Amino acid sequence: MARSRLASQGIQPDSTAKSPEDVLTSLGAVQAQDYPAALWAIGLRCGDSTTKVDVEEAIAQRRISRTWLMRGTLHFASSHDIHWMLRLFAPRLLRTAISRDTHLGLGDGDIAKAEALFAKALKREGRLTRDEMYDVLERGGMEVSGLLGYHMLYRAAWDGVICFGAHQGKQQTFELLEDRIGSRRELSNDQALAELATRYFTSHGPATIKDYVWWSGLKVSDAKAGIQASPGLASETVDKKTYFMAKSSRRDAIGEGVHLLPAFDEYLVGYADRSAMLGDPDTQRMLRSGKIVFTHSNGIFLPVVVADGEVVGTWKRKNEKDRVVVAIRPFGELDDGRREGAREAAGRFGEFLEVDVATQFDE
Repeated sequence: MARSRLASQGIQPDSTAKSPEDVLTSLGAVQAQDYPAALWAIGLRCGDSTTKVDVEEAIAQRRISRTWLMRGTLHFASSHDIHWMLRLFAPRLLRTAISRDTHLGLGDGDIAKAEALFAKALKREGRLTRDEMYDVLERGGMEVSGLLGYHMLYRAAWDGVICFGAHQGKQQTFELLEDRIGSRRELSNDQALAELATRYFTSHGPATIKDYVWWSGLKVSDAKAGIQASPGLASETVDKKTYFMAKSSRRDAIGEGVHLLPAFDEYLVGYADRSAMLGDPDTQRMLRSGKIVFTHSNGIFLPVVVADGEVVGTWKRKNEKDRVVVAIRPFGELDDGRREGAREAAGRFGEFLEVDVATQFDE
């Protein structure tokens, strides 16, 4: 199960994805509240020569974009898909937004005013940093303290007014969605449900409806409707659970090798049930006892080491003056082959960053 998912997600040397757009068109979207992690999530699924600069160039050229999508969480997606995805998720996002508006003491007039201020400023300036967006609100007589400013940013994104632009140095920027993505793909609600289901199960399969509902944030009824309208999907029942995948999936396509996956990678965050990727009995026991962790209680997914589909440890990046050190913390003893595989994976990460990399094992 896990190795089939590894192959479906394109985490393998012979991945057919050759560009950031290919990756995001295949996966549908990549969770992206951790910006550097999201860049690596995209890059590791591209060809071996892809660098961080290449991914950021795709952002700068507006081929891929970042905004709040599934579950109201930040994601990267192909720019061609942003409009129809926002329309598909709009009903649920709007219900959440209205509830938060009320909690923060904001009315419809406040939201309309904030979005009008953003639109006017961005039409004039083209692109603004987050602090500059807050300044726009304050100059317009609006309060931004606490969560107010941040709420009005993602509310404007949910309403299709703004989205993120290319970084300005280390600072996030925002652009008008209509200016960043002029051409849009138009899909009816039924077509969008079918398209999203096809994307998910083709790139994440084998997976269950429960997994898909978790990932997408859709209602169960909408998830089922999308699956039924997707002619390219097949199903198989294992241990009384029904799994969906692409009909064209090769049964011999099995992911292998050692990989360093970033925080919040789709390989873990894309499923409600992650037990297949944590299938080793010793790993399961240590996770239950709290001796090892790959998530924190606040919902943060750590960067993980995956060997032949199985999560075998965590890792972190340490920046030094003239190099990056990849510090690997295995859950148990790694044999020589997997240790060498981890070193090679760290080398690929260094190539992506275009820096020298050293590997250390913290055991």
